[in-house]
Amino acid sequence: MADALRSELLFRRSSRCSQGGCVEVALLPDGGGAVRDSTDRTREPLAFGKREWVYFVSSVKNDEFDL
Repeated sequence: MADALRSELLFRRSSRCSQGGCVEVALLPDGGGAVRDSTDRTREPLAFGKREWVYFVSSVKNDEFDL
C-alpha cells in the first residue's frame, strides 16, 4: 500500500477495545478494507479487496465467527 494512500486512511477502533491492544480498520477508496495493529502503526496494514471485505463483514454480522 502506498504511503500517500495509507496516510489518508481514517482508521477506526472498536468502542469495545479498552486495553489498547486492538485492531483498527479503514475503508479503502475501492470499497475494500484495511486492518492494522493498534500497538504497532509502523507495520504495513493488511489490505483486502472489495469482494473479500464485503464477505468478511457479512460473515461477522451473521455471527459466523462466534464460538
